[in-house]
Amino acid sequence: MKSLKKVFGGVAIGLVNGLFGAGGGMLTVPLLKSCGYSQKDAQANAISIIFPLSIVSTVLYVTRGHVTISSTLPYLPGGVLGAIAGTWLLKRFSPKWMRWIFAGFMIWAGLRMMLR
Repeated sequence: MKSLKKVFGGVAIGLVNGLFGAGGGMLTVPLLKSCGYSQKDAQANAISIIFPLSIVSTVLYVTRGHVTISSTLPYLPGGVLGAIAGTWLLKRFSPKWMRWIFAGFMIWAGLRMMLR
């Protein structure tokens, strides 16, 4: 049963990541938690799952002409700094705070998309 959850969860994560260009992590973290990972470990491991999926999506978007690498370059330095800061902060927040921050982000992202 857990194996099927992982397979179908992976399909859903890849589908959401490829279709929306983001959001796979919002499925990945709850999936990993339901498989026994702690909040912090689920959030940290979500990146290792999303990263290769994002590379595949990027290659497909670029080869199909939906994205140009030059249009993404201005965002990369800030993204790298944010990733470093996020990794550093993850170690400093309690699991309880991580759940609240993650839930708050999911709510904010959902409301923002609905109200735009």
